[in-house]
Amino acid sequence: MNLNLAPKVAVIIVNWNSGELLKKSLCALQEQKYPIREVIVVDNSSTDSSATGLETYFSNIKVIRRNENIGFAAANNYGVKSVHESEWLALLNPDAFPEPDWLARLIGATQKFPGYSFFGCRMLKAGTPHILDGVGDNYHASGLVWRRGYGSGADNNYPDAGEVFSPCAAAALYRRDAFLDVGGFDEDFFCYVEDVDLGFRLRLAGHRCMLIPDAVVHHVGSACTGGQHSDFSVYHGHRNLVWTFIKNMPGVLFWALLPIHVLLNFVTVVYFAMHGQGKVILRAKRDAIKGIPKMWRKRLEIQANRRASVMDIWRVLDKRLTPSRREKSTQPKKGIL
Repeated sequence: MNLNLAPKVAVIIVNWNSGELLKKSLCALQEQKYPIREVIVVDNSSTDSSATGLETYFSNIKVIRRNENIGFAAANNYGVKSVHESEWLALLNPDAFPEPDWLARLIGATQKFPGYSFFGCRMLKAGTPHILDGVGDNYHASGLVWRRGYGSGADNNYPDAGEVFSPCAAAALYRRDAFLDVGGFDEDFFCYVEDVDLGFRLRLAGHRCMLIPDAVVHHVGSACTGGQHSDFSVYHGHRNLVWTFIKNMPGVLFWALLPIHVLLNFVTVVYFAMHGQGKVILRAKRDAIKGIPKMWRKRLEIQANRRASVMDIWRVLDKRLTPSRREKSTQPKKGIL
């Protein structure tokens, strides 16, 4: 690849109390074989020392310090606004550590697969690299989302590049103009499922997502939010599941799949109530319902601008009653169940 003609890329990291993980992630960026045009860290008013002195430790970095925690979605949008010349946006969590050729593999894929606008990568569990943390996100016809391959063996699983519904934004690449065209992340989501919502809107706008399995990161996961089954994760994940379905499921599919989506929500309420989190799941669903009028207004605009056909969306939905054998150990994305 001629580096003089190579696509320019900006890396955006949203930080909130990530401790030493942020510096480890930035050190991994320094080892990248592909030149990074700009590194932007948006700190969401951390109360630890994770964002202290970053400018003295790392070159080619811009640190934006917010005076409040505006959430993962809004902070990423804020970071994107600071990007000037880069054609591609690489989003990276502070608890994700890319291998040296991660970015080179992703940018190479943009030239190999020019019909795709956003890309996912192979995520391994940090500290246990023989276990997958995920290879893209699945969206089920019921509205359930999960990280594909989570918890399964990494060896010989998902070895080939292939289309996925959307990438996990802990480590993903987006074409900047496509990201901006659909309005970026929905800031009402705050965090959790915001990347699937973005991926859905990109697909509705006619964009497609490719998994690049030889682009590898090591991911801790939920390092700053109390774990996948914390009240914080359950609340935001389950509220945002409803909003994602309401906003994005197109046309006849919305009405045909709505009974299944309602059933899914009933089952998850029962599940979490049985596991001692009844109050938080009920609060999540209450607030999801309260937010439906606002989400419906967003739906009207999204569907009015839809370029993808209903069949295009039906094709990429997961419609299986049960996952395949190699996905039986897969857990839903980010603490959804």
